[in-house]
Amino acid sequence: MTKKAWDAQLAYWLVRPLKDTWVNPNHLTTVRLVTGLAAAVAVANANWANIGAWLFALSNFLDHTDGELARLSGKISLGGHQYDLISDAIIHILLFVGIGYGLMNSELSYWALVMGIVSGVSVACIFHLRNEMEQQLGKDATQQPNFAGFDIEDVLYLFPVVTLLGGLKLLLIAAAIGAPTFAVWVIWQFRVYSLRS
Repeated sequence: MTKKAWDAQLAYWLVRPLKDTWVNPNHLTTVRLVTGLAAAVAVANANWANIGAWLFALSNFLDHTDGELARLSGKISLGGHQYDLISDAIIHILLFVGIGYGLMNSELSYWALVMGIVSGVSVACIFHLRNEMEQQLGKDATQQPNFAGFDIEDVLYLFPVVTLLGGLKLLLIAAAIGAPTFAVWVIWQFRVYSLRS
């Protein structure tokens, strides 16, 4: 079994005091959603991009808290899981659209918004298919690589570094190429797993 990532371990310790309180996992998902939406709005304004990046990093961390509380308190539900997945998708889609919108005054012009939409739609496709794989084939089908307590998705915590170094344009261009490419790979992976089952 893969060791739980550091951020998930920290989330576990932070939510332990909430185990027997009125706070339920959906409350934490809502806090995560609001934080993520604030991040998307902030990155849509070039002057607030750094704040948006920090809000997104916080939102990404908060994504672990609802699941940890659900497991600790025994309040696991299909509805809560779906709410969490929908929140993930909304945040990531709007974040890329926000980045694109915020960069429309750059040399990318309106192409920035197009790239943000392409990236966001691709991410939505990836989230949907990975959810389908998990529902049909179990969590093992969507298990991500883990190295020394870090998941591959932990690279998202570097988003504030990207904005501080002025790398939003490069990030958007990379996402406009990488997200659709990864979506095609997930579609292929989904088909392969489906044919095996």
